[in-house]
Amino acid sequence: MSEAHGSNPNPRPPTAATTGATGVRHVTKRFGAVQALDGVTLDFPPGQVTALMGENGAGKSTLLKILTGDHQPTQGHVVLDGRPVQLASPTDARRAGIRIIPQEPEIIPHVSVAENVYAGALPRAAGRRLDRAELRRRITADLTRLGFDKVLDPDLIGSQLTPAQRQLVEIMRALTGEAKVIAFDEPTSSLSEHEVDALFALIRRLRDEGVAVVYVSHRMQEIFQLADRIAVLRDGALVGVQDARTTDEGELVRLMVGRNLSAMFSRPRVATDRLVLDVRGLTTDDVRDVDLQVHAGEVVGLAGLIGAGRSELALALAGDRPIRSGTVTLDGQVLPSGRPGEVIRAGLGLAPEERKAQALFLQRSIRDNTSTVVLDRLSRFRFVRRSAERQLAQEFTDRLRVRTPSIEHEVRKLSGGNQQKVVLARWLARKPKVLILDEPTRGIDIGAKAEIYQIIADLAADGVAVLVISSELPEVLGLADRIAVMQNGRITGELDRAEATEEAILNLAMADDLAPARTPGATA
Repeated sequence: MSEAHGSNPNPRPPTAATTGATGVRHVTKRFGAVQALDGVTLDFPPGQVTALMGENGAGKSTLLKILTGDHQPTQGHVVLDGRPVQLASPTDARRAGIRIIPQEPEIIPHVSVAENVYAGALPRAAGRRLDRAELRRRITADLTRLGFDKVLDPDLIGSQLTPAQRQLVEIMRALTGEAKVIAFDEPTSSLSEHEVDALFALIRRLRDEGVAVVYVSHRMQEIFQLADRIAVLRDGALVGVQDARTTDEGELVRLMVGRNLSAMFSRPRVATDRLVLDVRGLTTDDVRDVDLQVHAGEVVGLAGLIGAGRSELALALAGDRPIRSGTVTLDGQVLPSGRPGEVIRAGLGLAPEERKAQALFLQRSIRDNTSTVVLDRLSRFRFVRRSAERQLAQEFTDRLRVRTPSIEHEVRKLSGGNQQKVVLARWLARKPKVLILDEPTRGIDIGAKAEIYQIIADLAADGVAVLVISSELPEVLGLADRIAVMQNGRITGELDRAEATEEAILNLAMADDLAPARTPGATA
């Protein structure tokens, strides 16, 4: 990641504690027997961007809630301008100039963007009527000042807003009035590239104006683009404050999970000669003439640029897309086209790219989501044996270390990493012969990634044939025994683990666009 360090213009030297800064001193927070924070002392100096990192459950959200008055510390205190203060509520924190932009924006659905931004402080004309002319003047000026005038229409109604627009409204709301500290909690999760650029420009401007910025994200590239200093929490304790100019991704991973990045990919090669998945000449509306084989215990990576056809191939293999020609054979059985139920019964599972939209029932419990593909095995006389269902869900929740208070907890309330574990629990319960994982670690923190990698290693050790689709080249290189690369709906070549490099993968991913010279690993 060394090249990313230089992408932060005008970096500021880091400080661990600063006289006159805002932060926390010796803060401990307990919820019953659970200790969420353990003696944390951390400042957020004015004119600096402090990134806050750590895996899920490390204490990041709890620390922000204490800083913004949502929680009271069990021990220790918040300091404002170097002086201890008691923030009894978010209102107290706001009055003190501390603001947070939460992950889930709170939008009033039936009023305009402008009215949402200034809710509680709307301009009034004579007779206490809303002064719409003044409201228009303010929102126009603030949209221009913050750089959002091209991406946010002030007349849109709250219920009409996209997730990205809702996030921008929440940011504007936080920036009304004088702010000393602004915390951004995973702010880019729903933003487009253009909106992210506008947000980053705003954050840098706030920093240059002397505001203390707290930035919570698991996205390393963003951290190195923005941060001056990086604070890492693990198991509720502060384990390090790093200079963003001199640290690297490997050091941050070591601090967050307690082991080196290379160790996350360490696993023995257990592939056998038994062919489990055999794809020959597969052609659909999206892919053409695909040949692909995966053996028992083998992890095959499927790489390629966006639009190469990897997810479309996965859906075809899972029976979700009709096959025009060619065959898919699983353990000697030819699979039918366009019949996902029969494909599942034959022993092939798919954890799709968009887990929220394509895999999970977000309003249902972990129990419901885990058991959905094994209800036939849990039923007697067409009635589901609830005790057996609960036992199965609890077994895989414990086995995959899903962090939840109960298997009856709604899946929508889980973190991204724990949601992905629920998807995997579903397929482990089914005991598949082949499991396709499409972007299995997208949008989850590094600690959860390490756990997903271990699950993949365990699946291979159990003899499952695993096909992993990932856009992260280090991930593909670390996980796969063999890598197939796609471009324009076809496989352009394969690489064995020993010969695979990022450069070789990219050459195959762009094979149609390169000179006709032979690319290593390319198919004829």
